[in-house]
Amino acid sequence: MTAMILHVKKATYLHDYTIRISFNDGAEGDVDLSGELDGEIFGPLRDIRRFKSFKVDPEMQTIVWDNGADIAPEFLYENMKIPV
Repeated sequence: MTAMILHVKKATYLHDYTIRISFNDGAEGDVDLSGELDGEIFGPLRDIRRFKSFKVDPEMQTIVWDNGADIAPEFLYENMKIPV
């Protein structure tokens, strides 16, 4: 059995640094990225206006920002919490 390659299908800003992510396998959950916003690329995303400007890149099939930051779909999947 081959493992499915994960792709982000949809991403919606919820609040603070939390995004609701939908994946190609049907899974959906919320990911809090507040602990990931350090360093040269991710640090500027602590500005909430910049953080909220993410989009789902159709080629990379994950969330990206205009400063070149992106997060692997596998990381998002492993760190998402299923909404109650």
